[in-house]
Amino acid sequence: MPQFAANLSMLYPELPFLERFGAAAADGFKAVEYLFPYDFSPEQIKAELKSHNLENVLFNLPPGHWEAGERGLAALPGREAEFRDALELAISYAKHLGTKQVHVMAGLQVISGSAQQQAMHRSAMRYCYVNNLRYAAKRLASEGLRGLIEPINPRDIPGYFLNRQDDAVEILDEVGSDALALQLDLYHCQIVHGDLAKNIERLLARAAHIQIASVPQRNEPDSGEINYRFLFDLIDRLAYQGWIGCEYRPADPSPGGTSRGLAWMRAL
Repeated sequence: MPQFAANLSMLYPELPFLERFGAAAADGFKAVEYLFPYDFSPEQIKAELKSHNLENVLFNLPPGHWEAGERGLAALPGREAEFRDALELAISYAKHLGTKQVHVMAGLQVISGSAQQQAMHRSAMRYCYVNNLRYAAKRLASEGLRGLIEPINPRDIPGYFLNRQDDAVEILDEVGSDALALQLDLYHCQIVHGDLAKNIERLLARAAHIQIASVPQRNEPDSGEINYRFLFDLIDRLAYQGWIGCEYRPADPSPGGTSRGLAWMRAL
């Protein structure tokens, strides 16, 4: 059976963030992931991990001005210095928490202007993205860490620079570093591509982390249009050794709803 990590940015929404670690451990999780740790000191988070015998397997680099709508810095020309500062902050947290992988968010592209202007802007963003990823890969490798890039569907984050798996693989090939890999979110992949079994077979060798949620609701994986039981068996047959992040919104957000909704995991 695959090994599952609780995404604490989405699960247990009724609890304060630091209390979600204990709730995840009580439900049988051995690992956690989340979007951002930066509202808390690494000492606070490490204490929760140690207290509940949890591994922290993933978090994101600082995304820029999240409240203002920014969704990453890596592909934003003119923000290279800010990106490097964000990378250093993420590295300092990762080393303190024992986290081996961090997600490097690309950012949003400009969707106004003529088609020619948009194409020129996208070309500049891609150049910036590849250069920043090359820098990040070298810096992360020097610390024994790995960076991940994740295609995100344009319905959830309109204008996000990286939407397609093939584009991600092309960029990984261009960067050419073992310190950079694919974050394969099957929720996003289903919305953009479909054909999940064949895509998993094609992409799994490039992936260092998987995430799941139902489609279209982004709830527990035993609802919606994806047959996750079939896919989990496939992932096992392909001998995937990484974690699968449960990055979904509980269909029942009331107190205890996350735990009750984990019937799918207990059934496995």
